[in-house]
Amino acid sequence: MKNVKERLAELRGAMAEAGCHAFIMPSSDPHSSEYAPLHYTAWEYFSGFSCENANLIVTAEEAALWVDGRFFGAADAALKGSGIASMHMGVKGVPTVEEWLGEHLPKGAVLGYAAETMPLKQARELSEVCRKAGARFVSLPLVDKAWTEDRPALPTTPAWLLSREYAGKTPAEKLAILREKLREQGCTAEIVTTLDSVAWLLNLRAADVEDTPYALAFCYVNEEDAVLFMAEDRLAPEAKKELAEAGVTIAPYDGMPAFLAENKKEETVLIDPRSLNAALDLALRGNKAYSVVEDSDPIVLLKAVKNETELACTRAAHLRDAAHMVRFQKEMEERLAAGETLRETDIDTILHKYRGSDSRFITESFGTIAAWGPNAAMMHYAPKVGADAEIERHGFLLVDSGATYYDGTTDVTRTFAVGPLTEEEKLGYTRVLRCHIDIAMAVWKEGATGGELDMIARQAMWRHQLDYRCGTGHGVGHVGAVHEGPHSLRPHNAVEFVPGMIITDEPGIYTEGSLGVRIENELVCVEAGESEYGRFLRFEPLMYVPIDLTPVLVEELTREEKEWLNGYHADVLGKVGPLLSEEERGWLKKKCAAI
Repeated sequence: MKNVKERLAELRGAMAEAGCHAFIMPSSDPHSSEYAPLHYTAWEYFSGFSCENANLIVTAEEAALWVDGRFFGAADAALKGSGIASMHMGVKGVPTVEEWLGEHLPKGAVLGYAAETMPLKQARELSEVCRKAGARFVSLPLVDKAWTEDRPALPTTPAWLLSREYAGKTPAEKLAILREKLREQGCTAEIVTTLDSVAWLLNLRAADVEDTPYALAFCYVNEEDAVLFMAEDRLAPEAKKELAEAGVTIAPYDGMPAFLAENKKEETVLIDPRSLNAALDLALRGNKAYSVVEDSDPIVLLKAVKNETELACTRAAHLRDAAHMVRFQKEMEERLAAGETLRETDIDTILHKYRGSDSRFITESFGTIAAWGPNAAMMHYAPKVGADAEIERHGFLLVDSGATYYDGTTDVTRTFAVGPLTEEEKLGYTRVLRCHIDIAMAVWKEGATGGELDMIARQAMWRHQLDYRCGTGHGVGHVGAVHEGPHSLRPHNAVEFVPGMIITDEPGIYTEGSLGVRIENELVCVEAGESEYGRFLRFEPLMYVPIDLTPVLVEELTREEKEWLNGYHADVLGKVGPLLSEEERGWLKKKCAAI
């Protein structure tokens, strides 16, 4: 197997042959996915580093990979000696992708890209960079020419439909809702490009993306019809029948460009430039029958606000998942206490044993992050067999994990004391816990955005001039992606929270080389009440897993924070206890003792 330098050499050879000065590879696929099918992970193949929200640029002499704050430490370590610079997004003094290209593109140069995997919005921004530099922005098939070794094929896993029992609405009902939204936006049609939007619209599920139950597919919807672009033989007969009854026809996965080019009916088509790829945009605008409206995909908000069926199902899934977490923690503690050697990768094995025994289990919702000691300072650390740490009997073990069941998707992080702790470790843990509790207790007047709520969480850090280089929380899909927008708890998120939105609450502290702590629950936005001053909202927990009290400096907590923590643990015991054996309940009761 070729190493990174050999792969880069092959890419540079293809670039030279095409007269390409620089080539850019975003962490994307034809659907602008956060987690792409392996066939499209060119930025990972040529850099040797696995991550999302990244951009890799290669020139004849240089290469650079831009990553966000979750990956700074891991990228620095992985790229050392590779000839690829690790670029920290958003850090003062580090040039943006656009700034770097502006300095490295001579007049007359060609910046190459693959239109099929380039979101239209990013393509426009890069085209403007080239215009200012006097360079050309050209789509070139260089990935196909240079990535010839062991490239995974396009996924074709069996596809199926999530039943109304779990989804709450049928494909026919959802298509009717979408068409009404399109009429409100003055449109007669939409190109639905993201995998999660297609999944929500048609209740379509598969296993095309690792740890995410989505199918590689597009959908074109107008006032009368819908066309699903996906290989028909992937669908079971009952799924085809239900889609046909909803007015959905099926066309080949790669048939969208020809479909757009050949259409004769005049349509006002909605596209979202943040997700439509540049190749489809070219095909769309080449047909005079279309007028184009650029706006947000309405499905994004529709799927973010969970219906009553989805909420009831996800509550049930989270309680079962909490019971699996209890069994995992109990086994882990007992094995460590018995003197057994456990490594980071053993944690995933134990978790899978319990979650995989659940009759509604589909897959893990992401690769388990089990990080002992200094490894926990890398937010998206990925332990691998043979290169993982032994869990020593001191410090912290951070475990971030989750699962997708037929009735919901979970994401939970707990940081466990596995032995004696330093005062620095206890103080860091307590500050993270305070941030976590502050969001969990928050009550706000309707209209507050994710950016405004994010500030509540950071107060316990900011008071000490500390912070964490990531958001406080992200949305979670229903039987879908573990990361879902449009809402989030991030400094610049402008989406207002409304009842039915699910969010994670996961502040942390990450001191490179020494300390990593994160505590994460899933919450749902609910009504808090109404007064003469208006309508108020709050969060309610979905996940009920005990929070390790061993590291807590109780004197650092306020009375309200202690009351919340005791109340939460009383709910953990009351809600999860009935799902456990008598021995397991006895163990849980000790973990939920009031402070």
